[in-house]
Amino acid sequence: MERSSSNEYNTRIRELPSSERPRERLRDLGARSLTTAELLAIILRTGSAEQNVVNLATALLARHNGLAGLARLSFAELTHEKGLGEAKAAELQAAFELALRLRDLEPEARPYVRNPQDVYGLIGAEMGMLDQEHLRVVLLNTRNQVIAMPEVYRGNVGTSLVRMSEVMREAVRQNAPSMVLVHNHPSGDPSPSPDDVLLTKIAIEAGKVLDIEVMDHIVIGDHRWASLKQLGLAFPAG
Repeated sequence: MERSSSNEYNTRIRELPSSERPRERLRDLGARSLTTAELLAIILRTGSAEQNVVNLATALLARHNGLAGLARLSFAELTHEKGLGEAKAAELQAAFELALRLRDLEPEARPYVRNPQDVYGLIGAEMGMLDQEHLRVVLLNTRNQVIAMPEVYRGNVGTSLVRMSEVMREAVRQNAPSMVLVHNHPSGDPSPSPDDVLLTKIAIEAGKVLDIEVMDHIVIGDHRWASLKQLGLAFPAG
């Protein structure tokens, strides 16, 4: 059974000098000085018998490709993570939900997406440098402002490997009425492949069922991009 006392927190990280303990570092240096793992450790409070809370937080982030991947896990999935139980899963989901609500308080600060160039301006430079294929979705509100840009898949972006439930999951969770698919070609050539076209067609049909409009699929290359919609691929004419 998990305990929440500060004594347990100190016991779990007693091997660390005070200057390296997350709570003390936050107190002395401010939250912005802490790493993501340290901030996560403060939320988790305690580690496990095998590892202290900082190592637990680091392992969770590594296993799920960062904070965004961890935030996509359901409550049930979180409870099955080693070192987590229902209490820690609830604390994590509460923290993620508060972050979403804070973001929603400042809608005017969100960037707009009106065309493929806007999408490229947001994440093109970052994705163009990746040496492995990554698939992200740019979730939009009714004003075409960005809600979020989560990564939904990493690896060869083929229709036999990408689960459409994962592609649509965050759009459903965040009630996004529309989305743009974005993935990169490590070769540097953004020309859409037959698999890219097929994936887009499947996503469009899945979106119709869920009442989520797939507005475009942007392929990122080396300082270049290609829009399947502009090329007349997968999307209906007109």
